[in-house]
Amino acid sequence: MPHKTFIAVDLGAGSGRVIAATTDFHKIELEELHRFDNPGTDLPGGSFWNLIGLYRDILEGLRRAVEKHGERIVSIGIDTWGCDHGLVGPDGGLLGMPHQYRDPRFEGMAEVMHSLMSEEEIYSHTGLKTNFYNSSLHLLAEARKKSPALFEAERLLFTPDLLAYWLTGTQAVERTVASTSQLLDPKSGDWAWPVIDALGLPRRIFGPIVAPGTVLGPVREAVAAVIGRAGIPVVASASHDTASAVAGIPMNGTGNLWLSSGTWSIMGIESPEAVTTRDALGRGFCNELGVNGTVRFLKNISGLWLIQECKRQWELDGHAYSYATMAEMAEEAEEFSAFIDPDDAVFASPGGMPSKIQAWCEKTGQKVPQDPGSILRVATESLALKYRVVFENIKALSGREFTRLHAGGGGIQNEALCRATANALGIEVVAGPVEATSCGNVITQMIGTGHLADLDAGRDLIRRSFDFRIYQPQDTAAWNVAFERFKGLIG
Repeated sequence: MPHKTFIAVDLGAGSGRVIAATTDFHKIELEELHRFDNPGTDLPGGSFWNLIGLYRDILEGLRRAVEKHGERIVSIGIDTWGCDHGLVGPDGGLLGMPHQYRDPRFEGMAEVMHSLMSEEEIYSHTGLKTNFYNSSLHLLAEARKKSPALFEAERLLFTPDLLAYWLTGTQAVERTVASTSQLLDPKSGDWAWPVIDALGLPRRIFGPIVAPGTVLGPVREAVAAVIGRAGIPVVASASHDTASAVAGIPMNGTGNLWLSSGTWSIMGIESPEAVTTRDALGRGFCNELGVNGTVRFLKNISGLWLIQECKRQWELDGHAYSYATMAEMAEEAEEFSAFIDPDDAVFASPGGMPSKIQAWCEKTGQKVPQDPGSILRVATESLALKYRVVFENIKALSGREFTRLHAGGGGIQNEALCRATANALGIEVVAGPVEATSCGNVITQMIGTGHLADLDAGRDLIRRSFDFRIYQPQDTAAWNVAFERFKGLIG
């Protein structure tokens, strides 16, 4: 079969990329065509994303794709982080700039929401525990202040939906990204209308929901004029980046334990149905939707955000360490000197991360790390031990034992964290592919355009295309002792 190319637009909370995936359907080769920053901006009215700037960079990436791959391009798919959204008016125009999920407007909204509907009832409808980043809280904040944009809007579109609309002119909400909002019912796949009504949100803004793999239509004429080719279809891939990442991790069968490792670490299992028990809520688990009707039963963990923020702060202080250098410094530091809870609210906001880690250790009566290597060692070991907490909860909730963790995403390039994860969990870690999100994006496009039969065929293709690294647990006795210390610190 002649080679064909599928274009993945992969946007994270710090950067974005346009990637070409060229395949003969025996193997895939990925090529990064355009990389660009995605800095959030704090303004007097809050924290915002520069969506128009991102769109311009997407067009530039697509122009480069057409220039290099021309008629081989089959389709385009977009995945992004979850929850954030834009509001579109009756004339099709964007009403205001989209806020970031870390925007402080969420503060106090959880208490307001739970006064309108209990968290237990919300969980029964949505399968999501309330978290600061949920769309529900941010929309409730807009409703409480009687935002003109909210009540004049004709449609709510999540970030990948909005970008796909600008490319095609088609307004549709893709199911996997909608499932991050705390406004969708994971059992029916439709909007959670009782929650929407309880929050006083206008029903009309919640439009049609489409399944991952739905072809939205060709690029608009104006887009074709910029990128150099007309008629390329845009597919609503697994538009939430975690949904794409999990699709792109080549697991076999069902019930697999997986880890999507990036700025956020997300651990869970792939399930045929949502789990909305009181015990699942109490342990902080969420149900988000995936490809082929699957449910991602998962828990979010802070992830490499801690290490990324340390790097950024040290650069501001005049010390530009590479990630490779930071890994070496961490390896040389004392093991198990102190621990932090990576999910403590103090670490959620940007800025001053090394000092925050030191302050947490001091507050909890531990040895305070003094140098960058020690700070990084504390962060790395604490992440791995927090994975262990989530791992133990998954076993308790599923009634299953696991002998292997499938890990994908950019975070698996941090070999120290991969080794620590295998040691902390006491099971084998299979790491790969690094580009799990882009892989999941493109195989969803392949399924949607009829080039692959199903998700299993896509995962087989990924398995044939990339190298995987296996980490075996070592020194588990010492890690078990450390885990008991860690549990005592985080409560």
